[in-house]
Amino acid sequence: MRLHPRPLHLAALLACALLAGCATTAPRQTAAQPVQVKVFIAAMFEIGQNTGDRAGEFQHWYERYWKSATPVTVPGALQPVYCNADGVCGAVLGMGKVNSSASMQAIVLNPAFDFSKAYYVVSGVAGTPPSRGTIADVSWATWLVDYDLGHRWAPEENTPGAPTFMPRKGYEAYRRFQLNPALVARAMQLSASTPLRDSDSAAKYRQRYPDTEARRAPKVTTGTHMTGDTFFHGPGMSKQAQYIAKLYGADDYVITEMEAAAIALVIQRTHGTDRIMSLRGAVNFDQGNPQETTLQHLDPAPGETAGGFAETVQNIALVGTRVVDDIVVNWPQWQAGVPAR
Repeated sequence: MRLHPRPLHLAALLACALLAGCATTAPRQTAAQPVQVKVFIAAMFEIGQNTGDRAGEFQHWYERYWKSATPVTVPGALQPVYCNADGVCGAVLGMGKVNSSASMQAIVLNPAFDFSKAYYVVSGVAGTPPSRGTIADVSWATWLVDYDLGHRWAPEENTPGAPTFMPRKGYEAYRRFQLNPALVARAMQLSASTPLRDSDSAAKYRQRYPDTEARRAPKVTTGTHMTGDTFFHGPGMSKQAQYIAKLYGADDYVITEMEAAAIALVIQRTHGTDRIMSLRGAVNFDQGNPQETTLQHLDPAPGETAGGFAETVQNIALVGTRVVDDIVVNWPQWQAGVPAR
């Protein structure tokens, strides 16, 4: 038997009409607009708190740009992201290639941020060969080279004095990155004259080395930054790093660090490398002086360290903020690419 629908009561019809009218006029909720990132500053570690105690790699950046910013938790990132109203964002990514690149990828892909026009400052402390730099130097990378990707063997299994490294085929696309020469030149133009901090302990420590570069006062430099999870040390490993840099057609190796090439690969796959800057401050030499062994330099006696750590982390921010602030103040010129000098 076919059933006929029961007629609706007039009051019910009016109620339905009113409800429908309300539904069509209610304001729609819209998703929050992503933060338009102008500059992202990446640090690798902080010693304690972000402010008010001994400063690590992040604290001076934090105190300049984010003291009143609300932290944004990003799934997959080691630490929260901070952003200010000017579009300057930053975070602690973690030490080492895997740690830092995992955090960077989580942040870059998070829909809370728009990195389509962003510049990047990958910053932190590092080592330097005494033939190329000194304690408290600050260096802008011209090239990022991965120290680990390749074949290695023990020196005793080789012709004496011959290299113990050979590139592995198939890694060509991500074992080295030449950073944008125009961006490096612009960064140097803006920051090369920055007065750098120094310490009496660092000045005294430098004199243990015979190299002219090692004994001078700190300055702003450029060159190849060598990324390795291995904390390579000693004159033999330093020579090998320089050999790899030349083998790949890069500039002189001046900085040893643990993250930048891996972070660059993450950014390359999403937005390219034209807007990446790597900024490192030297807090140690990559080898001992002629009167000590490599192991003695790696595990020094109390009071035998290089000194200058506090001054170097200040120097990194002093140099870097000159570029970051110029990008923000002159954003109409920077957003389309590196402005002409």
